[in-house]
Amino acid sequence: MADTRNADLTFGATDYLVYAAAVNTVMPVDFTDPATPWVNLGWITTEGGLFKMEQEQQDVDAAGSLEPIRTLNTKSTKSAQVTFLEGLNPMVRALYDNVAIASLKPTTDVATYDLPDKPADLRYAFIFDTMDALKRMRLYMPNGKVTERGDEQPQTTDVMPLQMTFKFFKGASNSAAVKRSIKYGGVDVSGFFPVTP
Repeated sequence: MADTRNADLTFGATDYLVYAAAVNTVMPVDFTDPATPWVNLGWITTEGGLFKMEQEQQDVDAAGSLEPIRTLNTKSTKSAQVTFLEGLNPMVRALYDNVAIASLKPTTDVATYDLPDKPADLRYAFIFDTMDALKRMRLYMPNGKVTERGDEQPQTTDVMPLQMTFKFFKGASNSAAVKRSIKYGGVDVSGFFPVTP
């Protein structure tokens, strides 16, 4: 087998962007900045985002076998954790406070709203874009919501970050919960795809 190692296939994120739109908004067709109705959620900490895929399995044991006779996949969840730096970004604030974005529209420079006693099931479509020079990776989620929120701590020594964990679900017409797109940025990957007769 040929040696296909290539340092250009390493990926070091130089930027990390998150966008939100109404649930089931269609994914943009290319890697340009998404246009309206997508909203950029602003600056993010240098750690970028933490994307997780968790699977749960259950073994089926039976008499006569010391090993499980079958393994059932019982659950598969996909989530992302991001720490946002713009604590007053209206969309970030709406996601963190679990209120409709319309609640943050100011009247004479002030927005006042109640934090919900019961969590609202506010769903959105999300795009998570990562860049490394000409290389790009995009995660598109048609149906997601914030399921965990970090502590809010206004402070004098730094900006107030807002940490959120997003969970993703299948979209309209039972489409995948997460779709990944990769732009190789001109790196030759043909050696990974041998010609088949």
